[in-house]
Amino acid sequence: MINSLWTILALLLVDLLVLDAFIQPFHQEKAIKIGGVRDNTSLSMSLTLYGSQGSRSPLVNWAAYELDLEIKMADNLGENPHPFKQIPCLVDDNDVVVFESGAILVYLLNKASSKKLSESQKASILSWISWANASLDPICFLETPDGKVYDTGLKKPNRRIDTLDSLLGEQDYLVPGEFTIADVAVAAYLLYVPQFFPGVDLSRWPNIVRYMKDCASRDAYKDAFGERVQGILIESLNNMNGGDEKEEKKKLFGMF
Repeated sequence: MINSLWTILALLLVDLLVLDAFIQPFHQEKAIKIGGVRDNTSLSMSLTLYGSQGSRSPLVNWAAYELDLEIKMADNLGENPHPFKQIPCLVDDNDVVVFESGAILVYLLNKASSKKLSESQKASILSWISWANASLDPICFLETPDGKVYDTGLKKPNRRIDTLDSLLGEQDYLVPGEFTIADVAVAAYLLYVPQFFPGVDLSRWPNIVRYMKDCASRDAYKDAFGERVQGILIESLNNMNGGDEKEEKKKLFGMF
């Protein structure tokens, strides 16, 4: 009788373990948003970012939020595995270390495998990420020989920025039809300029001003950079003479 009872209990335990093994992955696959807060329980918990709010690293957070990837901040910057101890630096499972913001954005894009992109879209995104780091960064941030930023090149006319402004006059975002990580790469650098150089006037490029405002108004940007930074930037962009609202006010007052 006792042996039969133990046999029944053992079978019940096996059934419960099997049931739990079936149910647990099912729950892990569900990413539910409650009250506007991201709950990415289905996604990797391994992404760790070495960075700080006052640096350029929040652009990585912005990209992760746009891609619905959960990312945590490292507790100890002294453990940063970046070979030059710079930030941002991203760590993932299996001793994966990625540094340089452009490389990190590409890694996150590939990590978010659920995001379906055509080959053309992906090629365009990768191209814009490279352009942001190789061409836009040196325009936005003028540096001394030892790498210290002392000014922005956006205070003067620039042919490449003129071309970007013309392009954004024809389409809302860099990849036609939708916001992508390409916009994170480009808009992040553009939006750092009025943060680092308050009072800078970008009104000669009205389409870029509109684009910057659209990107800064996104919820994921607020989550990454903070509501205060978002508010200051939007107010600054609204005050630039290149915006449509400003132009309308000029025409209105010109009637009197």
